[in-house]
Amino acid sequence: MKIISRPLGRPLKPLVLSDDERTALESITRRHKSAQNAALRARIVLLCADGRDNGGVSEVLGITRQTVGKWRERFLALRLEGLVDEPRPGAPRSIADTAVEEVVIRTLETTPKGQTHWSRSTMAKASGLSDSSIGRIWRAFGLKPHLVESFKLSPDPQFIEKVRDIVGLYLSPPENAVVLCVDEKSQMQALERTQPLLPLRPGQPEKRSHDYERHGTTSLFAALDAHRGDVIHRTYRQHRHQEFIRFLDLVDERVPAGANVHLVIDNYATHKTPRVRRWFARHPRFHVHFTPTYASWLNMVERLFAEVTDKAIRRGSFRSVPALEKAVREYLESREAKPFLWTATADEILANVRRFCQRTSGGGH
Repeated sequence: MKIISRPLGRPLKPLVLSDDERTALESITRRHKSAQNAALRARIVLLCADGRDNGGVSEVLGITRQTVGKWRERFLALRLEGLVDEPRPGAPRSIADTAVEEVVIRTLETTPKGQTHWSRSTMAKASGLSDSSIGRIWRAFGLKPHLVESFKLSPDPQFIEKVRDIVGLYLSPPENAVVLCVDEKSQMQALERTQPLLPLRPGQPEKRSHDYERHGTTSLFAALDAHRGDVIHRTYRQHRHQEFIRFLDLVDERVPAGANVHLVIDNYATHKTPRVRRWFARHPRFHVHFTPTYASWLNMVERLFAEVTDKAIRRGSFRSVPALEKAVREYLESREAKPFLWTATADEILANVRRFCQRTSGGGH
């Protein structure tokens, strides 16, 4: 007997747009610096109007079905006005919507004359509102003009292939294989504070002097097991291909014989010298996977290095390089072998990069 499956739940009420509504929604999504919430709601309605169900829209936009359903129903009930946030309880606002919109647009699309970004005081002077009102508007829309973050897009022509290769190792490792994320934390400085630390006390954080004396540097070589969390590590005073080969010998000794070894490493010149290549040729069980250029975030050992800096180095005071090396070694040897969990698929990463490129290009294409 043939079984015909039917969708569960009530059928969705069709969402039909007028020409004016479609024009308004498309204008919101095309605007170079539209508020993110408004642009997202407009995209939800446009996709629903194209005949997609809630599940299809949620998959395309990477949001929950509940969010899609909420804005579908709000639009059906109130049309374009339904896409505006509902008023919240409390005293009525004394600032008109037009004034709020002007502040948001100015913040996103302009800068004060002769300056790189707005401050609360400069925006208050330009808009006629108070400093505190500007602060509330910025908080409500998630705007932080005083903050800036750096980025660097990878120009690697094999970026997509390398992302899929490395993420595949994390999410679906080969059988009888060990996946090791390898790198060097170079130029770790042994810094000694010029005055004794004041220890933590109730109501008073730990205090330390801002100045210090330098006592030399060392480099930490580490191989993080991506699935077990174990770390093979060694410190060396120099950071050359000779030290890298010595570290590879250590890895070869520590990893059980018979297991294939997949190394995730970056494109640093030390990793590609003729002597290193010959070492890999003599050790066929080692398989090298290079991260794309300017994409060290794909190497999970970077998260380990951040942990070492935060928990063993930053607040320390070291009178010598051996003292620094001892602190790092003791931390790594006492650290619980717990892997960092990688959850993003290659498709999700590439989709995020694509959206970022569209935003920075300004054209959306």
